[in-house]
Amino acid sequence: MSSSSNGAHQQQQHRRFHRRFLGGFQPGSRRRASSSSSSSSRSRGRPSPSRAAASAPEAAPPITREEMIAYIASGCKPKAEWRIGTEHEKFGFNLKDTTPIDYAQIKHLLDEIGERFEWEPIMEKENIIGLKRSDGQSITLEPGGQFELSGAPLRTIHETCAEVNSHLYQVRNVAESMDVGFLGVGMNPRYSVDQTPVMPKGRYKLMKAYMPTVGTMGLDMMFRTATVQVNLDYESEPDCVSKFRISLALQPIATALFANSPFRDGKPTGFKSTRSHVWTDTDNARCGELPFVFDDNFGFERYVDYMIDVPMYFVYRPEKGGYVDALGMSFRDFMEGKLPCLPGERPTKQDWEDHLSVAFPEVRLKKFLEMRGADTGNWQSLCALPALWVGLLYDEEAQKQALDYISDWTEEERHYLREECPRLALDTPFRDGTVRDVARDVLTIASRGLKNRRYKEVHFLDRLKNIVESGETGADRLLREYEERGDGNLDFIYQKYLF
Repeated sequence: MSSSSNGAHQQQQHRRFHRRFLGGFQPGSRRRASSSSSSSSRSRGRPSPSRAAASAPEAAPPITREEMIAYIASGCKPKAEWRIGTEHEKFGFNLKDTTPIDYAQIKHLLDEIGERFEWEPIMEKENIIGLKRSDGQSITLEPGGQFELSGAPLRTIHETCAEVNSHLYQVRNVAESMDVGFLGVGMNPRYSVDQTPVMPKGRYKLMKAYMPTVGTMGLDMMFRTATVQVNLDYESEPDCVSKFRISLALQPIATALFANSPFRDGKPTGFKSTRSHVWTDTDNARCGELPFVFDDNFGFERYVDYMIDVPMYFVYRPEKGGYVDALGMSFRDFMEGKLPCLPGERPTKQDWEDHLSVAFPEVRLKKFLEMRGADTGNWQSLCALPALWVGLLYDEEAQKQALDYISDWTEEERHYLREECPRLALDTPFRDGTVRDVARDVLTIASRGLKNRRYKEVHFLDRLKNIVESGETGADRLLREYEERGDGNLDFIYQKYLF
């Protein structure tokens, strides 16, 4: 490939990375992944920062089913171009009383970070809703003000961890002068949805009204949860399928290792990862375990058919005021020009990109794979999560060992792990032992994979190895201290997990 072609390819990768799942439902969202992507998700679905300036969608040709398949296939890239995209969310709170910070405070925080550290603002109408940089990083807002870094596409865990530390320094640099802190746990331990501010994004108003109609915990997901995730590349369709199966099967193991959210509404919930449990009744039409990924005929085409049948949230049309309410409507009807809110219109490539962000399975496919099963935590856990999945999936030998390891797990066993690991974490019984035994085996494979990469990244797994050896997750430590204190006061969490 010529140097000019290489340059064009890298620019295209950068643009893709920047459209990832930015802060919540920005149209054109491309949750930040590997070298190919750009930015939920998490988790919660998001559009591109430049969307407001985009040309009217009707000027673009309709996308066909074949082009939808080709869109995902275009994410394939040689191993030399694989990258690591890490995202993490955190809760802002007032140091004096632990109450959530409001949008006025967040606006000041974004303005100051942008001015001091040379970020560009992301605007929705007159409101600043995030920041971006030309290297692919962005800072975005989840519905309840969860503050998210979506990282740039990077080669090594060293670079990823340095990026995290730089971001946390910048945030603290401004937040300390505001008497504001940030909390790294998977679920807001104290404050209700009604006590949580709503960010001024048009799509969040639509989602807040819709969520209670399709599940009992959708508002908890939107306003009270926080995650760390990593987004990774694949070389080919078979490579993607292999990685998809490994990551779906082992996602509950990651949930157990990173379990860090045992409280809600000021008291224990009975779950060690309440965040993960919340996803089990958010909206079953767009969440879950995707058992069809393990079918012999699974590939890009099957995933596209799944996505076509995921109910819609919105269509973004600037000329119609922005977000057009398409809640619960059929993308298949949209393809046939029968969408009730836009009769006669058919989806464009941009509409397809947006729609790929409105499914929330434990692992999500776009032009990269998103690992979505972990609670956020302290800075060490933010580096450990990408190390775990890179070790398992970015070395050929480790990937084969991981696939062999889960190859005889049944659909019933995978479902059991998904249901029980949020509750019991490492103590979940499994076959002749517990998930703690599985986690030990998985970390052995991941360590070999990182060692084979020859970047001296194995030590990033030390935190997880210590958790397995002690048998005590972050949630276990919090619950133990809660019991030892005996006063029912959760202030200690805001001190222990303050970034």
